[in-house]
Amino acid sequence: MTVPATKISEFAVQGYTIARGLFGPDEVEDLRRHFFAINAEQHAIRDRDAKSDNTIAQNDPLAQFPRVMQPHRFDEKSLQWMIDARLNEWMTSILGREPYAVQTMFYFKPPGARGQALHQDQFYLRVDPGTCVAAWMAIDHCDEENGCLRIVPGTQDTPVLCTVDADTDVSFTDVTVELPLGYDPVPLIMEPGDVLFFNGQLVHGSFPNSTDGRFRCALIGHYIVGEAEAVAKWYHPVLRMDGSEVELGVSEHGGPCGVWVDRDGEQVAVLEGIDTRYTS
Repeated sequence: MTVPATKISEFAVQGYTIARGLFGPDEVEDLRRHFFAINAEQHAIRDRDAKSDNTIAQNDPLAQFPRVMQPHRFDEKSLQWMIDARLNEWMTSILGREPYAVQTMFYFKPPGARGQALHQDQFYLRVDPGTCVAAWMAIDHCDEENGCLRIVPGTQDTPVLCTVDADTDVSFTDVTVELPLGYDPVPLIMEPGDVLFFNGQLVHGSFPNSTDGRFRCALIGHYIVGEAEAVAKWYHPVLRMDGSEVELGVSEHGGPCGVWVDRDGEQVAVLEGIDTRYTS
C-alpha cells in the first residue's frame, strides 16, 4: 500500500486527509460489537461508583453509553488497532517519520447525545516539541444529523488558542475556542472504515446526534510526532508502533481529551466509563 502524494499534500496544506475504506466492513463490525460488549461489562462498575450528586446525568444519553478512554491499556484488540500497520504507514508518510502512540478512545454517541465544541487536541496533549496527530475511524455512517465531525481547514498552523465557555446544551464539554477571522468549520461525511488523519492544532468538533435511532460510533487513536521529547502525564506510557514503551518527559498542563459536564456545567466524570484498572 502506497499513500498517494495528493493525500500527503492535502495533510500539509489543509491539516487533514481521509483514507477512505482503510479498514474493511468485517473489521469495523467486529470492533463495533466488541466495544458494545465492553460497555455492557462496565455498567456494573459505573452503577457501583455513581454518586447521588450526579443523578442529573442519568437523563443524558451518554450516561448509558459513555466513551471508553484508553482501552488499549487493558484490551488487546484496542492495542492492535492502535498500532496497526496501515495506520502507521499513513502517518509515517504524512509526517515524514514514524509516530509514537499515546491514546485510544471509543465514542458511542447514541441518539440524543450532545456533540463536542470546537477545540484543538494539542490543548490537551501538550506535545513538546511539535504536536500530535489523530486517527479518527468511523464505525457508523457519519453525517450532520447523527453528529459527524466538523473541521476547520487550515487552522493547523495556528497556536494553541485560548478557551472560552461553550454552550453545554449542545456540547458535552464546557470549553471551546474562537475561530480566527476568515475560518469556517465544514462537516465531514464519512463511511464505516474511513480514517481521518488530522493535525493536533487543527480546530475541530462535532454536531449533536439529533436522530431518533442512529448511533455515530468512532474509534480514535492519538499519536505524537517522532521528534517529541515530552507529552502531558495522561498520555504515558508512550508506545512505539511495535507496542514497546519509550521514555519521554512529562510536559506541564494538559489532561484528558475533554471533561464531560452536564448541561449546567457540573462535571460527571464518575460516569466516564473509565475502569479503575487503567485510570492514571
